[in-house]
Parts: sequence; C-alpha cells; structure tokens
Amino acid sequence: MYQLLKKDGKAKRGRFTTVHGVVETPVFMNVGTVAAIKGAVSTDDLKGIKTQIELSNTYHLHVRPGDQVIRKLGGLHKFMAWDKPILTDSGGFQVFSLAGLRKIKEEGVYFHSHIDGKKIFMGPEESMQIQSNLASTIAMAFDECPSSVADREYMERSVERTSRWLVRCKKEMERLNSLPDTINRKQMLFGINQGGVYEDIRIRHARQIAELDLDGYAIGGLAVGESHEDMYRILDAVVPYLPETKPTYLMGVGTPVNILEAVDRGVDFFDCVYPSRNGRHGHVYTNHGKLNLFNAKYELDDRPIEEGCQCPACRTYSRAYIRHLLKAKEMLGMRLCVLHNLYFYNTMMEEIREAIEAGNYQAYKKWKIEGMTGGKS
Repeated sequence: MYQLLKKDGKAKRGRFTTVHGVVETPVFMNVGTVAAIKGAVSTDDLKGIKTQIELSNTYHLHVRPGDQVIRKLGGLHKFMAWDKPILTDSGGFQVFSLAGLRKIKEEGVYFHSHIDGKKIFMGPEESMQIQSNLASTIAMAFDECPSSVADREYMERSVERTSRWLVRCKKEMERLNSLPDTINRKQMLFGINQGGVYEDIRIRHARQIAELDLDGYAIGGLAVGESHEDMYRILDAVVPYLPETKPTYLMGVGTPVNILEAVDRGVDFFDCVYPSRNGRHGHVYTNHGKLNLFNAKYELDDRPIEEGCQCPACRTYSRAYIRHLLKAKEMLGMRLCVLHNLYFYNTMMEEIREAIEAGNYQAYKKWKIEGMTGGKS
C-alpha cells in the first residue's frame, strides 16, 4: 500500500508498505542482478549503508541457479539472507537485449540462454510463475522493451502487445497468489509503460494500464540510448497520466542528476547499475563531482573519498590506500568503492525525502546539481 505523505511541486514523498517491510520514497533500489551486489557486498553490508530495497533479475535467476532451486530453498529472501523488500525485474529487458537470439510471438518469446545456448520460452504466465517461485515482494510485468529508435508503426504494435501481456500477467499473479503452497501470497505487481519517445503512444498506454489498478507503475524503455532531454520530455508527458496514489518507478535510471530531475517530475522508485559498476572501476561519487581513484594525483592523498561521509570506506581509509588496492587489483579496493557509491546514492535519497518534507526541494536540487557538476547540469 502506498501512502502519499507530502508533495513539493510534483516531487512526491511517500511510504510504501509491503509484506517484507516499509519503503520510504523516493528510493533507490540497490541492484543485485543474480541475488548479490557485484563487488563482494553482503546483505549485512546493505543494511549498514541504508539500503531499503534490493532488486534482482528474473531472467538471470531463472537460468542460474534456477527459480525451482530457489523455491525449494524457501524463496529469494531466505536464499540470499535478506529480510527487507525485493523487487524482481520480469526479465523482459534482458530477453529483448538478446536481439539475435530471440523470436517474439503473441504467446511470448523464444530465446536462447546466454550461458549455455539452451532454448527457453518465456511469456507473461511463465514470468509470473518464475517470480512467484522467487517469492519477491514486487514482481514486474512481462513486457517488450523495443528499441528507442523503433518506428511508430512497430512501437504501436509492440505497446498493444505489452498491454495484452499485462492483462495476462495480472490474471496469472492473482491465480498464483491464491494457491496454498505459494511462498509469498501477497506478492505485488507493477505494470510497465512503454512507447519509446512518442508522447501520444506513451500517454495512451499510461491511461490503459492505469485502469488495471495495479500496485505500482513503471516507466520502461528510457535510458536505452535516447537523450536526457527526451527522457525528461517523456516524463513530463507521461507521469501526470499515472496514478498519483501509486508508486511510479523509472526503470534503469540513472545518474544522480537524472534521479534529481526525475524526482522533480513525480518519480518514486529508481534502480541503476552505475554506482556498483563505476565503483568496480575506481570511479566514486562525491558532492563535488566524480573522482577516478586510479589517477596519479591521489597517490599521496590521505583524505577520505569525501570529507564527512560515514560510509565504511570513508570512515577508515584514505584515497591513497584505496588507489593502491585498485592498482594492485585487490578485491578490497573495488568493494570499498562500491560501498561508498551505494552509500552516496542511498544518502542522497534520504536528503531528497527530507527536502520534500521541508518544502525546499528546488533549492536542494539546485545545490546538489551545482556541486556535482560545477554548475553544469
């Protein structure tokens, strides 16, 4: 259940109550694609860096270790020792990224595993069944994520199919949640808005899916190659047509600036691999911009990554030491950078919530962006 606590312009401060706990929004979901955050980050670590909700991927867990394996072990929460909410992506984006390995039909998608080449079929019902076996808190509807440069005719056909698939997802989830042996019988379902950069298609689709009264609504198919200006334009157009009394999730986004701009347009949920991926390559976020700790100028720098930061890296270690670890290819260097970046994102979301509550989000956003970009948004 989503409760809208405060608005500051279009920015929303909410509270989302689930069977696995409460999520304060806006929120950044820390991405653990295969039930683990890359960079040797444990679930105990996640609690220590203020993580509220974790995201895992249906497709990847289906091919390895297998959703039936996870079901037999008591579901994803028990499997990965995490007792807070988990959102599982439907697998749609991963399946559709396998462009040369898949065939789309009305019943679903036939594709080959990227691991062993095994032929797999996934449709709306199969995606719901896999996610039910995983027993995540929130399941995502199975959709097609078309290319951002797809032509209008293809985009319209694709979105119509995604709408039909969503109805099938909802029906199958209701059936699964009614079964006595289902692990999480209170699993929630979020639908996904598609339509590329065509405002009219996006709006029409948003109106359609809003009528289904789902637990939440995602905006997919952005951050896949279009410009930031196009992303913001689509958000401006679409968000007003999604239910304000339900969470709005912008999938796969993004940079800190992207998040700040999207919050300003009414988005509640975010996820992105940037903080962990960049961290594994020695790139760390600060309120004064991003640093590359491989740079020689940090060789004798005894300061923490960011003064005043309370993450596990900054409380103890210097830039010089972390740079040494990275250069020596020691796992600890990568781990510390990932922990810092996730802490930075989670802390930024905390600051965003406080700014909305205080009614000064615009001032906060301006200060944050100017600090990180040197005044260049």
